[in-house]
Amino acid sequence: MKDLSIKKLYYSISEVSKITGLEQYVLRYWENEFEQLKPQKNRAGNRAYTNKDIQLILFLKKLLREEKYTIDGAKKVLQNYNPVDLESLPQVNLSSEPKKEENLTSNNIQKEEFFKILRDIKELLQDIYIKL
Repeated sequence: MKDLSIKKLYYSISEVSKITGLEQYVLRYWENEFEQLKPQKNRAGNRAYTNKDIQLILFLKKLLREEKYTIDGAKKVLQNYNPVDLESLPQVNLSSEPKKEENLTSNNIQKEEFFKILRDIKELLQDIYIKL
């Protein structure tokens, strides 16, 4: 296993997934939803996340999971987001060992995020259906 305690310039999506405690599909979904989250891609087409990207992901995670914002609500908050202003964002914990509490609740969090995504998709489909 890679040592994530070493500060790097770029992180792969699997490393970011471990650092943030989010599934890779959630990270990809958030890229589609939030225009501020656009990691670079390397020559092979793989995502290359910077520390600023990780800070933004942790901020989004806080908004969506802890403060219970909707996707649209988080988008409104991010309109005033300044990537240089990292002091107001949570700090990245680069340790490769997740806390025991996180291990116990990770399945519940994954299920909650999955159902939240499904609810968002349902709302979107309902809006499209009404417009048709």
